[in-house]
Amino acid sequence: MTAALVGAELTRDHTPYLPLTPDEIAEAARAAVEAGAAVVHAHVRDDSGRPTNDARRFREVLEKIRERCRPVPVIQVSTGGAVGDSFESRAQPLEAYPDMASLNAGSVNFGVGVFENPLPFVEFLSARMGRLKIKPEIEIYDLSHVETAVRLIEKGDVERPAHFQFVMGVKGGVAATEENLKLLVSRIPQESTWAVAGIGRFEFPMAELALKMGGHVRVGLEDNIYLEKGVLAKGSHELVKSAVELARRYGRDPASPDEAREIFEK
Repeated sequence: MTAALVGAELTRDHTPYLPLTPDEIAEAARAAVEAGAAVVHAHVRDDSGRPTNDARRFREVLEKIRERCRPVPVIQVSTGGAVGDSFESRAQPLEAYPDMASLNAGSVNFGVGVFENPLPFVEFLSARMGRLKIKPEIEIYDLSHVETAVRLIEKGDVERPAHFQFVMGVKGGVAATEENLKLLVSRIPQESTWAVAGIGRFEFPMAELALKMGGHVRVGLEDNIYLEKGVLAKGSHELVKSAVELARRYGRDPASPDEAREIFEK
C-alpha cells in the first residue's frame, strides 16, 4: 500500500487537510504508516507552500519521516515535479537518497498541459537512479510507456525485477477501465510487480480491481481528496484505512515496510 501524501498541483483551496511543511508531511507519513501504508510517495513544498524540487528540502522531509515513523516506510520521491518544471530541477530529489523514485516513462497530455518526459531524460534519470542504488517505480500513463520501459529493462538500464505503476484516469492519459488495466499488465515482464493509482473518482474502483488481479495499490491526497462523494478525506491516512479495509475483503493483508522491501527485490 502506497500513500501519496502531497502532490504538486493541489493547494489548500482544494482541501484544508493538505500537508505543506516538513513537519506536516512527516506527520502525514506517520499517520499513513499507522493506517497500513508500507510506502510513502513524497513531493515537497517551499516555505511559501509552493512545489519545489530542492534537494535540501527533500532531505529535510525524508529525515523527519525516518525519525517519526515506526516502522520506517519505504520512501519514494517524485521526479515528476510539477508540469513545466525543468528537467534539471526534476532530477534534484534523487540527491536526497530515497529508497525509490518515480521514473515517468514517456510524455503525455496532462489536463490542459503537457507532461514532458522525452526519452533522453528518461534514460538520464534511470542511469542516475542506478548509480545511486535507488529503485525506480516506472510510471505508466499510456501503452507506449510500457514499450519504452520494457526496452530499458531489456537493455539493463532498469534492473529486474522492475516495479510498474499504472496511473489511470488522468485527462489525456489511459482511461481507467478493466480492459486497459488487463492489457497493461499483460505487456510487462512476468517477474515484475505492479500497482495502480486511480485518479480522482477512479481511485477506489481501480484499487479494488488491482486487488482482485493480484496487484498493489496507491491512494492518497495527491490522487484524490474525497473519502466518498462530497466528503473530504482528513488526510491520506483515511484513504489508506479505507483501502486496507477493501483489501481485507479480498483476503489480502497490507504488507509491512520490510515485507514491501522484500516484494520489490524478489
